[in-house]
Amino acid sequence: MRRTPLRLLDRMTAADLRQTALHALHVAAGARMVPFAGYDMPVQYKPGILQEHLHTREAAGLFDVSHMGQAALIGPDHATTAAALERLVPGEIQGLGLGRMRYTLLLNEKGGIEDDLMVTRGREPADDGVLLLVVNAARKEHDFAYLRERLPANVRLVTFEDRALIALQGPKAAAVLARHAPVVADLGFMTATSALCAGLACHISRSGYTGEDGFEISVPGEHAVTLAECLLAEEEVMPIGLGARDSLRLEAGLCLYGHDIDETTSPVEAGLTFAIGKRRKIEKDFLGAPRIMAELFDGAQRQRVGMRLEGRAPAREGAAICDDTGTALGTVTSGGFAPSLNAAIAMGYVAPRAAKDGTPLQLIVRDQPRPASTAPMPFVPHRYFRRKEEAS
Repeated sequence: MRRTPLRLLDRMTAADLRQTALHALHVAAGARMVPFAGYDMPVQYKPGILQEHLHTREAAGLFDVSHMGQAALIGPDHATTAAALERLVPGEIQGLGLGRMRYTLLLNEKGGIEDDLMVTRGREPADDGVLLLVVNAARKEHDFAYLRERLPANVRLVTFEDRALIALQGPKAAAVLARHAPVVADLGFMTATSALCAGLACHISRSGYTGEDGFEISVPGEHAVTLAECLLAEEEVMPIGLGARDSLRLEAGLCLYGHDIDETTSPVEAGLTFAIGKRRKIEKDFLGAPRIMAELFDGAQRQRVGMRLEGRAPAREGAAICDDTGTALGTVTSGGFAPSLNAAIAMGYVAPRAAKDGTPLQLIVRDQPRPASTAPMPFVPHRYFRRKEEAS
């Protein structure tokens, strides 16, 4: 049977892909578009992944993350809505302050991670009982169904299909955004507010997925191009595709759902125990608590670690991890070249005996062992914005 060329398959399936509100802008900018999570997304622009990555580390990069799922949980008051969500996540949501946001994990009965997500409480009294959610693109339909099946009758989920999401990341992001939304100069890390940006009503959080200071801006889809063009007109800003987004998050030691974490992975195995609130550990009233608490006490059977390879050639997802005698230890879940370090790095899971920093390893690349060693994460230090009083 004659096989259909891959390039033809891409054309045949392109009509089935969804488009974000910025799709035409990407195409006009010369982006190379690829299917991702059911969307036609830019993987890189003309400068290429290396330059896009370094530019974000040095100045400011603009990312289209409109494929992510945006939604709200709405209940009669904060306590009710937060309690409903806390049945499904291990984070401290009831104690979340006004205008604060938190990274947390949607769990299943076996203690596995259904998704990781951001939860934000509004600043205004009128927002009492409302929690804003941002979930991963490839999981949003699953997550929304999962939540609806498990919410009490007095808490409902509302999805925002008509909103775009733009991330502005990098050490110059705050200066750029403050020209169009002065309020962000006083916005702390992991806080959010509603504000006018370039005259458009937006919801802005100081957060992101690069390890850099930055913001995520939710805006009605009909105004997304206007906002993006306004930000791209600033000399510090360059459009950034999925390729550099992935290398940036890998350097930052951040998990990608479906690769570094999934339904079988526990927060303890993944090194995400910071997402389990102190009160939640005491009350143990979230899904999967028996497994998670047992692993917190006794240790997990595997552990996510960072790895640095000798040389520049990377080990990709699926590569076997062995000790220096060739005994199998685990598997690489994310790997690539780190432009900021001019080195090959990876993440993966190994037996606890091999998790100590500096442990010699071999990563099997094209059937050949490559010398490597475990390394602390993040590979590149996080540069999130911290107020003086928060840093002290």
